Amino acid sequence: MAEVAEQEIPWWKKWLEETGEQVSFLSGFFRNLFSGGFEWSEFVRQCYEIGYKSFTLVGITSFIMGVVLTLQSRPTLVKFGANSMLPLMVCVSIIREIGPVITAIICAGKISSGIGAELGSMKVTEQIDAMEVSGANPMQYLVVTRILATTLMIPLLTLMGDVLGLFGGFLAVNLSDHMSWMLYFNKCVNSVGFTDLLPAIIKTVFFGFAVGFIGCYKGYNSNKGTESVGIAANSAVVSASLWIFFLDVVAVQITQLLFY
Repeated sequence: MAEVAEQEIPWWKKWLEETGEQVSFLSGFFRNLFSGGFEWSEFVRQCYEIGYKSFTLVGITSFIMGVVLTLQSRPTLVKFGANSMLPLMVCVSIIREIGPVITAIICAGKISSGIGAELGSMKVTEQIDAMEVSGANPMQYLVVTRILATTLMIPLLTLMGDVLGLFGGFLAVNLSDHMSWMLYFNKCVNSVGFTDLLPAIIKTVFFGFAVGFIGCYKGYNSNKGTESVGIAANSAVVSASLWIFFLDVVAVQITQLLFY
């Protein structure tokens, strides 16, 4: 009967209910963020788990994207006699859009799902309840540290991924033409301005916050037995990816209004 009643609830009521729960969870995060007793050791450990252990995947993907973008763009630029503009196009594309979004999507698949599954299993096995009974603050220890770690590490991963993507573009350019590293580097630097770099860095901060917040929310609120662990991991990936695209659209519009 309970399942039937749950199915009869309109979708918009479920959406409003979940939105209210997310707002309450967000307010709990900020309350614990500014309270005393910050867990620095757990924060550093999460930075290692999230940043260092994700660098290889992000680096390889960014390098390949730089190579593919260069190889795909070169024939079109050659037709218009603009092959000298290839480093500029690759650099602007990677720094403005491809680097931040691809890195955030990779982190949504790897990090957000991992956080959701980890906290979901802790919720199902009542480890979180045990922390509350013992006097510990699970919100501060489990949630605040993970969200702050993703907020800090995803922008750093994006910057390192951008560098590797540009290096991949340099190697791809030299497959057909010959261009020295110094010339390629100068073309890239001269093509990027303050209005390109700053908005890209700022939006990766919001991407990181979204990845950590969605993963923690889905895992922390798992309550349907062992099957909820898989549901939390899958739902975290989907929701975080959608939020990344939504935030990207908003960031592009704000950038257009402020800088162009």
